This record gives sequence, C-alpha cells and structure tokens, in this order.
Amino acid sequence: MAKKGGLAKGKGLADLLGDMNETYSKELGLDLNRVEEISLEDISPNPFQPRKNFDEQSLEELAASIKEYGLIQPIILLKKHENSYILVAGERRFRACKILQMPTIKAVIAKIDENKLRELALIENIQRENLNPIELANSYKDLIEEHNITQEDLAGLIHKSRSQITNTLRLLNLDEKTQELIAQGKISQGHAKVIVGLEKKDEKMVVDTILGQKLNVRETEKIVQKMKNKSHTLVDENFNQEFDKFKKHLDKLNIKYKVQDTQITLSLNDIEKIREINKLFS
Repeated sequence: MAKKGGLAKGKGLADLLGDMNETYSKELGLDLNRVEEISLEDISPNPFQPRKNFDEQSLEELAASIKEYGLIQPIILLKKHENSYILVAGERRFRACKILQMPTIKAVIAKIDENKLRELALIENIQRENLNPIELANSYKDLIEEHNITQEDLAGLIHKSRSQITNTLRLLNLDEKTQELIAQGKISQGHAKVIVGLEKKDEKMVVDTILGQKLNVRETEKIVQKMKNKSHTLVDENFNQEFDKFKKHLDKLNIKYKVQDTQITLSLNDIEKIREINKLFS
C-alpha cells in the first residue's frame, strides 16, 4: 500500500473528484458554452482508458437514442495537433456515434497537459460507476499509486467504505483467467469475494464448478467452506501423526513426559538422556 506521505497530492485528487462539470470547467480549462463539431476520423481514443469492455447492446441502445434525440452532452477532447484530438471523456458516446457513422460529433476542447489523460480517464469512470469490478480495482490501484495515498484516503475521497476499497483491490490477487471471467460478467463480484484467498488449484476448481453447475453465491460459499474444513482436517491429521512419532522416540529413550492437548512436557534430569535427544537433531 502507498504511504501516507502523498496526502498533499491527494488534495489535488479531491479537487478533481468533485462535481464533474465543475471539474471540467476548472481543471480542464473548458468553456462549456463553446461546443465544436469535430470529425470522428480526427479523434483517437484515450490510451489510458481503464475500461476495456463495452457492452455492445448498451452501445446500440445509446446509438438509437442519439439517432432519435441527438447528442445532448458533448464529449471532451484534448487537441494534440491540427486536426488531431485525443478523447478525454465520453468514450461510450464516441463509440455510439461511430456506430451511426456520423461524420462529426459535438465536443468541447480541453486545455490540459497530456500527462493528465490517464488520471482523468480513471476519475471519469469511477465517478460514473460504469467499470466492471476488475477495471474498478485497477483504477483504485492506479490512483493510490499515482497520488501516493492510502486506501483509507481514497475511500474518503470517493465516498466509499474502506472495506469496499480493500475487497475490490483483493480481486487483483485472483488468477488472470478468473479476473477475465469477472470482467466478462461470467462470474459475479459476490462469487469472486468468496474465492479470494484460495490456493490457485482450489480457485480453479471452484471457478470451474461455478461455471459448470451455475452455482449461486450461497452454494459457492458452502463449497469453499467444506474445502477449508477439509484442509484444516488434513493439517490436524498430519500433526497427530508427527506428534505420535515424537512420543515413540521418547518412549524408546525411556524419557518421561506429560501430554496436555498439543503440548508435551519432558522430565529430564539425566545428562545421557539429554545427549540422546540431541543426537536426534544433529
């Protein structure tokens, strides 16, 4: 976790995480009243966009809405060169207009440093809550690292509980294939929380079972609990076997001892007995 030394930077992040219209006007140097028509061909997607999966049906529905009512809210662009722009905010609207094969799109031009693109893409998506759990986890991770703040700081800034931030970040400990399934919506975040922390082979087995038998979260919890109980039972059996072996060694050496639960107390008043025990460990 990042150290708390970067809290001053976190205050800058807090400013960005305010109302998005206010953010756009202040931080991006925008004139929201100055909307331009920009050729779609001149616009490149934000390379730092954390969102990797866009629901095609949702985009089609958005495209149908834009076709009927027009584009109400313009996208935001960064002007890189003459007739060359990078998308800052509004990728769904941008994609929907491309589906409609519109020649131009309404846009407001931002006056910012290109280095802020990554940060703004993360913030816009967190604000709009349209990331899948894995994309959201990566966004949290990137913001924590970029602004050198703690999970607790981030929780306060985006008005989420600390436990919610922690649980979301824990998803990044899962196997990459499991993360892909979560990103695709084939495994829910509820399922994911249950299997976080399992050994990789156990994780794979549970994931395969969830998919194959279409388990709900409660059924998955029962399987994982049985798996954990079995693991504890195996540890207890191994301990008992080794404990019995140790007692047999003591019996052979004619050493007196007392056993209470998993503790053993030796009675040693003979140097030869001590030497014999030392030989066992030499």
